[in-house]
Amino acid sequence: MTLTFDREKYKKLLCIYQPKVIKSEAENETALKVVEQLMHSDSRTPEENELYDLLVTLIEKFEQEYYQPGITSTPQSIFHFLMEQKGIVAEDLMVVFGQEIAAKLLNGQLKIDGDHAKALGDFFNVDSSLFLN
Repeated sequence: MTLTFDREKYKKLLCIYQPKVIKSEAENETALKVVEQLMHSDSRTPEENELYDLLVTLIEKFEQEYYQPGITSTPQSIFHFLMEQKGIVAEDLMVVFGQEIAAKLLNGQLKIDGDHAKALGDFFNVDSSLFLN
């Protein structure tokens, strides 16, 4: 017996889980928990299989971008990644650059130049070339 796909059941699953593009580790963890529940289900429906595939795709996309910096990273994304990983806030950068430059670097209004890259490398204790194109 072949199970048929029920759009209404799938719509209900989508309403319950509300999958979306994953943008943080917390959202990723939530999606991973749902995938794990679905993975260990003895009798997944076609609708649950579809949700499972969708969540796995979203998780893979997030993890590829988030956990493999350098492949699709820019100096700006590496900068933000390191800030998040080390719990750095804007005020911490003001000590290094001053308020105006720190704000412009954070929101991308100012491109990271050689001097900024050197200061960021020293601040984060990483190679300054990470911040240069």
